[in-house]
Amino acid sequence: MKKILSFIVLIFSVSFYFSQEKIIINDVPTIKYEMLEKKIQDEKDVLLVLNFWSTTCAPCVKELPDFMEVNNKYKSNPKFKMLLVSLDRPKDKERVIQFIKSKKLSAEVILLDDIKRMNTWIPQFEKNWDGNIPVTIIYKNSEKVHFNDGEMTKVELENVITKNL
Repeated sequence: MKKILSFIVLIFSVSFYFSQEKIIINDVPTIKYEMLEKKIQDEKDVLLVLNFWSTTCAPCVKELPDFMEVNNKYKSNPKFKMLLVSLDRPKDKERVIQFIKSKKLSAEVILLDDIKRMNTWIPQFEKNWDGNIPVTIIYKNSEKVHFNDGEMTKVELENVITKNL
């Protein structure tokens, strides 16, 4: 009886461990610029790290592990949130979902389906943004406090967060 009980406890423990390691993604919301803008405005009392990226952008993919380390460090803080904005095409949504799983992305991911209006919404985020990615914009209480065009190191990201959190 003790062996059976021990075995059951072992099975539950192993199951719990592996369930904690999995990233379960059922869907990635596809939104337009206006919805993203509203999402930023709704993040009152939060330091929001907004990262624009794509699965086909080598510098984007290179910086994501550092971003996930930083996200994991701060995600329990109610004053912090990271949002990854994929600029992949909506028809490549399944590839984005598989990428999230394989790279174990722990931050919220959305797919921005507004490529045709890029010349309209890019300057709304930053007048000096030429459209290249990766781009990281950090908002505090819905107000932009930092713009980074290009790759951002873990140290750079943590410095901006520490300064503004």
